[in-house]
Amino acid sequence: MNLNFNDFLKLDLKFDVSKLQAAYKEVIKLKSFESPGEVTNFGAISLTQIPGDPDSIKGYKARGVFWTKPDSTGKEVSRDVSVEEEKYSEFIDEYKNTYFKEVYDTLSKHYKLGRVRILLKQPRSTLSWHRDPEPRLHIPIITNPGCIMVIDNVAKHMPADGHAWITNNTKYHNFFNGGEEDRIHIVACVLNHKFN
Repeated sequence: MNLNFNDFLKLDLKFDVSKLQAAYKEVIKLKSFESPGEVTNFGAISLTQIPGDPDSIKGYKARGVFWTKPDSTGKEVSRDVSVEEEKYSEFIDEYKNTYFKEVYDTLSKHYKLGRVRILLKQPRSTLSWHRDPEPRLHIPIITNPGCIMVIDNVAKHMPADGHAWITNNTKYHNFFNGGEEDRIHIVACVLNHKFN
């Protein structure tokens, strides 16, 4: 079996993890995680929106379109709603005085970003096996050794050490939190990065 660790790209960008964790505590005092509809064990707090459009981060727009193979037929189906990632260029005012604004400004100098969110994966839970329209940039804030991302047949833990990663979410993947604490990442849609 050919294991392709190239789908996990560790970037030279590194942030202060203690400041990330402090900013996270500030944000959750202002806003609670939202989960669209029947979705469980997952939550999102959007840090960006379409300028002047607070509805652009509500409901299924917090998650966005993805494709999955939900049953034994192997037939691919789409879920949720399409979002125009390139329009999510406004950092939300409520969070401008947190360290997340500095992180966003730094990332924006290097990458064309779509939605930037804080994502929650609750303990002992997993995402569906799915693929997304574009790669994702991850900055782990709170994690544990049981938090693993799987792309194709390759599993990887991304530690909360301040490093940023780009993952090839255009391939089938999932994420599971096998620990007993919430897993918290900043996750940004990256519009100008291609994997080989």
